Amino acid sequence: MATSKIFKIWFVLLLVVLMNLISPFLVMVKGEQQVPCLFIMGDSLFDNGNNNNLLTAAKANYPPYGIDFPDGPTGRFTNGKNTADFLAEILGFDRYIEPFATVKGVEMFRGVNYASGAAGIRDESGIHLGDRISLNRQLRNHKVTISHMSTLLGNKTLTKEYLSKCIYIVGMGNNDYINNYLMPQFYPSSHLYKPEKYAKLLIQQYSKQLKSLYRYGARKVVVFGVGSLGCIPAELELYGTKDSICVDSINSAVQKFADKFKPMIDDLNSNLPDASFIYINQTSIAIGDPSAIGLTSLAEPCCEISSFIAKGQCSNGGGACSDRASHYFWDGFHPTEIPNKVCAERAYAALLPTDAYPFDISHLAGSALNKLAQSGA
Repeated sequence: MATSKIFKIWFVLLLVVLMNLISPFLVMVKGEQQVPCLFIMGDSLFDNGNNNNLLTAAKANYPPYGIDFPDGPTGRFTNGKNTADFLAEILGFDRYIEPFATVKGVEMFRGVNYASGAAGIRDESGIHLGDRISLNRQLRNHKVTISHMSTLLGNKTLTKEYLSKCIYIVGMGNNDYINNYLMPQFYPSSHLYKPEKYAKLLIQQYSKQLKSLYRYGARKVVVFGVGSLGCIPAELELYGTKDSICVDSINSAVQKFADKFKPMIDDLNSNLPDASFIYINQTSIAIGDPSAIGLTSLAEPCCEISSFIAKGQCSNGGGACSDRASHYFWDGFHPTEIPNKVCAERAYAALLPTDAYPFDISHLAGSALNKLAQSGA
């Protein structure tokens, strides 16, 4: 029994060491995997199945979700791949990162997806929909993963060194508005705080959570900002507009939060040794002519929308438009596959200087590659 356990630990250790030694040369020679692992935290924009078995209305493991995904409905809140899937592809992973709900054994060394639909920075966000895995819970789940990795490697220091070479993607804050601040009938936040005060409290909590992630071993962290939430179909239907194409009051409130991301990134990079935090500006990425990439329907959901529980999501077993390549939105909240692909591509290689700060994911991956090459030398 003892011999078998020792063999298992050394086998895993050998796999990890080989990955560190070989991957830099694979990337340089064949353009393959750029980092040893990818960890993902976020909400429904990144969720790939963690909510499937939760008691919640915020789930997408039924048709027509996944209509264009090879495996059908998997829990992704779109018709095909989400942004996290595309980023994994761009970074050279040969398959998608497994959700925490199903990942097992050595697979976790490739990374884990912890994202959960309706989750927020604040623990209470999305509670009216049922269970969801808030960012605090996702951080606790990551500690569980680290513990398993340390057990398999038999060395906490080696585990932390390995994690320092991984890329972490974090996208939170949408539900702290959509399923909290903008729902005064369920949550007291908008009664307690004016938009500026709420944004300040939110960024303070977010910063603390990202510092916890750093303490757990993360060094290369991609922080996705919030988008123009006043332009999504669910909010347009709920609030309506007058002379504007979006709900300006919502965008104004959310912008107060978005404006605090760059100062937060500067603070994290200045005060955390060896840290590389970058900010992806989704509002900037949305700039441009959508018709240039075939998107002509910008405010109408593609799928048949539920009018009952989880209003704004696709109706279970409902229909979907045939011209999905021309629709920006899949349901009342989430983009179709094409905007997800564009978001991932511009997050990796910024098209505009405002897309990423202080640099894009390709530079972050390059620094990780250099570190891998040095460790393999």
